[in-house]
Amino acid sequence: MDKTLSVSPPAALKALQALADENRLRIVEALRDGERCVCELQADLGLGQSLLSHHLRTLRESGLVLDRKEGRWVHYSLSDGTVEELESYLRGLREDAAVAEPRSRGCSLP
Repeated sequence: MDKTLSVSPPAALKALQALADENRLRIVEALRDGERCVCELQADLGLGQSLLSHHLRTLRESGLVLDRKEGRWVHYSLSDGTVEELESYLRGLREDAAVAEPRSRGCSLP
């Protein structure tokens, strides 16, 4: 089996850590249908501007979310590439586990 991963474990860790927060997960879910203006996200999610900005910065730094400035508004969207890479990484872990042969670790338990 090919052990080449499409995304590195540190990159996967950063994305997974970003998704491990309920508010950030809600933001990602809100973006699944397409690009949203920050004012829409703020109204729909009921988050204050400062808290929303903090979570969006974390999602951008993880590579999961892209931003685009238009006039005075910032629009956010999911980074399809990063989402696909993370999905591929997780699928690869599952597939590797399914075909892996049990290894003895020298355990002395009966």
